[in-house]
Amino acid sequence: MIEQKPGQLHPSWMAVIGDELEKHYMQALRAFLKQEKAAGKVIFPPSPLIFNAFNHTPFDKVRVVIIGQDPYHGDSQAHGLSFSVPRGVAPPPSLQNIFKEIESDLGICMSPRISQSGDLTPWADQGVLLLNATLTVEQSKAGAHQGKGWEAFTDAAIAALNAHRECLVFVLWGSYAQKKGAFIDEKKHLVLKSVHPSPLSAHRGFFGNHQFSTINQYLIQQGQTPIDWQL
Repeated sequence: MIEQKPGQLHPSWMAVIGDELEKHYMQALRAFLKQEKAAGKVIFPPSPLIFNAFNHTPFDKVRVVIIGQDPYHGDSQAHGLSFSVPRGVAPPPSLQNIFKEIESDLGICMSPRISQSGDLTPWADQGVLLLNATLTVEQSKAGAHQGKGWEAFTDAAIAALNAHRECLVFVLWGSYAQKKGAFIDEKKHLVLKSVHPSPLSAHRGFFGNHQFSTINQYLIQQGQTPIDWQL
């Protein structure tokens, strides 16, 4: 067995979407990223963490998919998992709202830990694919790498899950995620929709959506272990 190097795509994902890496759009994307770095621009997350979501959650282990849009563009925030920040980095407002909803929905006390624990890696390791539509961003420039090819790559990942897996939970927060997941087969999978947890929209239906308990109830119905959302 060939050892996987840091930054490479997990072998389980290579088997289903590895061909995408050789397509013209991905070659153009790699050239773009190389050019940006050569121009001295700071790109987040660091290269070894770009495929972090795929590497923590192998294709055959995915149970829940939470779709985000862009990596965080602040220093030290992005580490390749949607909505997540590394341990020791203060959770951004959307993540704080996610924690508030978990507290309300499941009675799990997240608040005392918010200052240290915005790292959602434990979720990823339980089968929650924390997938951003765009996997890189320029420092301090939200959306800077949109339309460069990442969307086609992450669409291919979602399409593979939709086609080759059954009884997954797709979580689509906000209009962007809902458009991206519009093709998901709701006869095969549970699709949960809500407004985004951003402070701009959370009070219009994210709070009180009870999606975390709904996810766990569905997993139990499928004979699976529920997600332990406690960090």
